[in-house]
Amino acid sequence: MSEPAASPEAVASPPDSTRTGPGRPLIPVYALFALAASARAGVQIATKFGDAPVAYLLSAFAGAVYILATVTLSIGSPAARRIAVLSCSTELVGVLAVGTWSVADPATFPDATVWSGYGSGYGYVPLVLPVFGLLWLRRWATAHGEVGGTGQGAEDVAADGRT
Repeated sequence: MSEPAASPEAVASPPDSTRTGPGRPLIPVYALFALAASARAGVQIATKFGDAPVAYLLSAFAGAVYILATVTLSIGSPAARRIAVLSCSTELVGVLAVGTWSVADPATFPDATVWSGYGSGYGYVPLVLPVFGLLWLRRWATAHGEVGGTGQGAEDVAADGRT
């Protein structure tokens, strides 16, 4: 009698993957924002770039950040997690900087970006999404014995002679 085959989910997302737990809904939300921001920026740049070039380029940058976050959270390797931390951090800084800039100098933004008004046009999801992403990556790193969320386990640090 043969053993039952492992479920496709078990093979696709091992228990040590960032695709499990809170990562499961987080990745599709990032993918949705990657598609929305990239498509929006593409259309705006192609059809009316002269109207608000700063806003449209910032939306394109936001789309690239969302794509990077989606891919690296999906991969979940130590290097990908480090890049995911960088992309979520860049996203948070971008939302705060562009949000503040768009409120302080609305003339620079005759048309909204994904991040203008702190993501108000998207229900403030762009403001909270990187916070959830960073919290999930930190929680995952802590639960899996990674030091400082760097993707390097405590045993690797000890073997390197660092404390």
